[in-house]
Amino acid sequence: MNNPARYTVTSALPYANGPLHIGHLAGAYLPADIYVRYLRLMGKDVVWVCGSDEHGAAITLKAKKENTTPKAIIDKYHHLIKDTFKRLKIDFDIYHRTSEPIHYQTSQDIFLKLHEKGEFVVQESEQYFDEEAQQFLADRYITGTCPKCANPNAYGDQCEKCGSTLNPTDLIEPKSTISGSVPVLKKTKHWYLPLDKYSPWLEKWIDEKEGEWKINVSGQCKSWIKGGLQPRAMTRDLDWGIPVPLEEAKNKVLYVWLDAPIGYISATRQWAADNGKNWELYWKDKETKLVHFIGKDNIVFHCIIFPAILQAHGDYILPDNVPANEFMNLQGDKISTSRNWAVWAHEYVDELPGKEDELRYTLIANFPETKDSEFTWNDYQSRVNNELVATLGNFVNRVVVLTHKYFQGIVPYVNTATLTPWDHAIIDKVRASGKLVGESIEVFRFRDALNEMMELARVGNKYLGDQEPWKLIKTDEEAVQRIMYVALQCVAGLARIMQPFLPFAVEKLEDMLNIPIRSWVNADEEEWIAPGTQLGEAQILFTKIEDSLVAEQIAKLEASKAVTKSYDAVKETIQFDDFTKLDIRTGRILAAEKIEKAKKLLKLTVDVGFETRTIVSGIAEHFTPEEVIGTSVSVVVNLAPRELKGVLSQGMILMAEDEKGKLYFVGNDGVGSGFAIR
Repeated sequence: MNNPARYTVTSALPYANGPLHIGHLAGAYLPADIYVRYLRLMGKDVVWVCGSDEHGAAITLKAKKENTTPKAIIDKYHHLIKDTFKRLKIDFDIYHRTSEPIHYQTSQDIFLKLHEKGEFVVQESEQYFDEEAQQFLADRYITGTCPKCANPNAYGDQCEKCGSTLNPTDLIEPKSTISGSVPVLKKTKHWYLPLDKYSPWLEKWIDEKEGEWKINVSGQCKSWIKGGLQPRAMTRDLDWGIPVPLEEAKNKVLYVWLDAPIGYISATRQWAADNGKNWELYWKDKETKLVHFIGKDNIVFHCIIFPAILQAHGDYILPDNVPANEFMNLQGDKISTSRNWAVWAHEYVDELPGKEDELRYTLIANFPETKDSEFTWNDYQSRVNNELVATLGNFVNRVVVLTHKYFQGIVPYVNTATLTPWDHAIIDKVRASGKLVGESIEVFRFRDALNEMMELARVGNKYLGDQEPWKLIKTDEEAVQRIMYVALQCVAGLARIMQPFLPFAVEKLEDMLNIPIRSWVNADEEEWIAPGTQLGEAQILFTKIEDSLVAEQIAKLEASKAVTKSYDAVKETIQFDDFTKLDIRTGRILAAEKIEKAKKLLKLTVDVGFETRTIVSGIAEHFTPEEVIGTSVSVVVNLAPRELKGVLSQGMILMAEDEKGKLYFVGNDGVGSGFAIR
């Protein structure tokens, strides 16, 4: 959309069941912050909304784990998350809550409108029921083996290892997370949104975004549609959530993925009421550009399910773009909240006060814009020391210090007719950088934008070094006036361009330059700081990261992994009778081959003594078929057979995993095949 009248920008609502980590920041919040800061500097009418997602099974699971109430959980983490955003200068127009009355009303109104239009299909279906707990199980109350990657800890709605969206009945060997028992299927009635009905429209709409949307986003959407969309239940059998506003739906709540995206709308309504605005202009006017910032695990909800809901309703605009990022990994491993393998944002700002921009910069430079990326503490140190300190900070400091030294801190007056081609090249570079950075931000290429900002700092540094005013000051003060004037223009222009990326440093620059920095670099500007301006005192923008800090942070991570491994080794207490149900036998792998289109699975032929079994094992990323042949193994032989990628698997190979995620076979010390392990 060219020249929209206004912008509505959303960031994924974080679950209020835990703190933020750097993967969250890099996925949905820092990219949006950069984009919105730039729009504001350009004078655009923009509202940026976010808030805590406070319903769904994840909240109740956390409450059960901590032996408290869902209300206590959401209050605790809502305030922690909101404060963390504030401390990193991630400045939403409103950070709302889905537990607020206006959100309940908005969600129920939209559900009723769809119901009145006949958009729902009411169906009786079989869903998992925990007979011990006597309740239907929400998606997150069920775990099992992912049918796509063989992850044994997938949830009923999603596999967090491969990112696949699932239905509970897709899981292999499902179990209840409440009681640990195997759930049974029981009939219940729910209201379904027939996504298959909207498939032709969705396909056409997404095709129209070709070339505008990121290829990873449009590719995932097309894959989903090609795979065949199915009706999706918009209600759940839960006691925590927004009640379904129908008499015949007592004790049911709205599905959290109907409720949560509507949180963007209710947050906008609250913001508008607080600020005397008309919220409908931001959600119903065709001249408004709607942009969702999310991580890749939320693509299907924001690009298929939520647009289908809005289209079915009929009154709302659709997203113009959904610039979803991929995942950020950490120190060679996937970020995992359950394993405590994360850099927690609130701990970072507690432990490294004054280094908020350093984190912002390193994350932006490594944004997973189209593929997964990685944060390491060594890279963090290198970028801070070699780029922020040695280039950007050094340039700014030298210019301000020299201006104080030679001209009492006053920006010198210069006859611009005396500027050399080299001087003009610097002024032109500032304007060009402003244009390039802005264009990159507008199309969500934030790493390119950051690189161009740093390139301007490098050019300014080189200009100052090549001109050597500290040598000329003794023989040609007029030339030094010209050089320092140009260098100060570069610093002031750079300060404007830094605003979306490094807001803490810009505050210091406002004090040093003694000017307000509140606008963007315009193409027709000749100067960005006026001659005669009295500069403030020089300040150090950035300081070096010492080896000791890096070692300390890496040790902290490794310690958390060790604690987690130790904790994970002790599961819930079982009875002896539970153990005796397992029939574990010694065995030997006779043959092995890869399974087509399944990069993590090997098909194994295993001698278990009394017969030869075919077993599918998710070890292909750790072992080649050739190196496992002849290996002594331990096998669960009384596991119910399951089909994986068209192969019937008749057992499970036992494996051990070290602190680095490396797998080892649990061998049998040379005993022949078929002996029982007791």
